[in-house]
Amino acid sequence: MSDQLRPGAEAIEAKGWWRAHQWLLLRRLTQVSVLALFLIGPLFGIWIIKGNIASSLTLDVLPLSDPYLLTQSLFAGHWPETTVVIGAVIVAVFYFLVGGRVYCGWICPVNMITDFSSWLRQRFNIKGGAKFPRESRYWLLAMTLITASITGSLVWELANPVTMVYRGLIFGMGMVWLLVLAIFLFDLLLSSRGWCSHLCPMGAFYS
Repeated sequence: MSDQLRPGAEAIEAKGWWRAHQWLLLRRLTQVSVLALFLIGPLFGIWIIKGNIASSLTLDVLPLSDPYLLTQSLFAGHWPETTVVIGAVIVAVFYFLVGGRVYCGWICPVNMITDFSSWLRQRFNIKGGAKFPRESRYWLLAMTLITASITGSLVWELANPVTMVYRGLIFGMGMVWLLVLAIFLFDLLLSSRGWCSHLCPMGAFYS
């Protein structure tokens, strides 16, 4: 395949391999490290972090909670424990200072899947596909909150790819592989960066 169709070929030629890939490698290192910190507890008994990506306790001192999950809980009519609220405030302030997109690009494990789809799409010059307005993910975000309010439960968390991947890695992927495959094929064949950029309500919340 010609260099013209190889993603990043021009950047590598102009900057060299390391400079062209340094931020991607740092992002991947961060994403894998976060995954590892959550997994080494249940898998190896080394409890640096207890809990999961939605709500955790680091070194038995620092609570961290997903502000989006807290928002869903409030809409569902459930007031969480004080430590959960404190953890959500800490995370919200952090992303307010560094930018909400940091979550999508540096923490979210699904980003690794969609990035791979995007790379393959460029590599094999796959064109066309469905078009979604960027506002779509904000409508989906609103729907997750409205659904929580109507049902009194966190309905979105039953299908949230991020939390399902974390649970799957600890307890076994099972049917989670089908969801991961669906997102991969959706971005590869139907819509370039469709999930992260146009549909994911978590991305809408953090942005």
